[in-house]
Amino acid sequence: MPLTWEYESEYRKTSVVCGCDEAGRGPLAGPVYAAAVILPDGADICGLDDSKKLSAKQREAVRGRILETALDSAVAFATVEEIESLNILGASLLAMRRAVEALRIRPSLLLIDGNVARGFAEPAVAVIGGGAKYPSVAAASVLAKTARDAYCIEADAQYPQYGFAQHKGYGTKAHRAAILQYGPCPLHRKSFLKKLWEKV
Repeated sequence: MPLTWEYESEYRKTSVVCGCDEAGRGPLAGPVYAAAVILPDGADICGLDDSKKLSAKQREAVRGRILETALDSAVAFATVEEIESLNILGASLLAMRRAVEALRIRPSLLLIDGNVARGFAEPAVAVIGGGAKYPSVAAASVLAKTARDAYCIEADAQYPQYGFAQHKGYGTKAHRAAILQYGPCPLHRKSFLKKLWEKV
């Protein structure tokens, strides 16, 4: 389904719409990041799409255009400790709430990527595959993903033996091998490693 304003425009008739998305639910390490974005009606951002459909270079280019165009935007995260305490869904929602709370403009409706939208102060609608259908959600997906990727590059400098700059914390063969060789570091989500240890 192509990314158009058709679906989001319906919500915009009566609401100040904010798109929200997260990045980093699946990796074995690092915080989960989230972004909240309020775009002008009908904004034409060249190359905007769900972050999963874009290369790293494309995401960085689109990120700049989003920041130039958005009426307001914010990025936040939930820590590894919060992921372990709340579980990844709870931590993802926490990161999204933090991003929304950091906005200067108060939205009256949130479009939350995924199938759960709870715990927000504002009315919120869960939109499955939202990054591929709603421009505001797509913009949030790009900001969250580029922020988390930047974090992983910094983490790589701190813990070079794990290769965070390459796999961004996901459970690649090389990453799993590094964990088995060196053990987990403070950035690893211990609960996510249980199956890895079971295979040893």
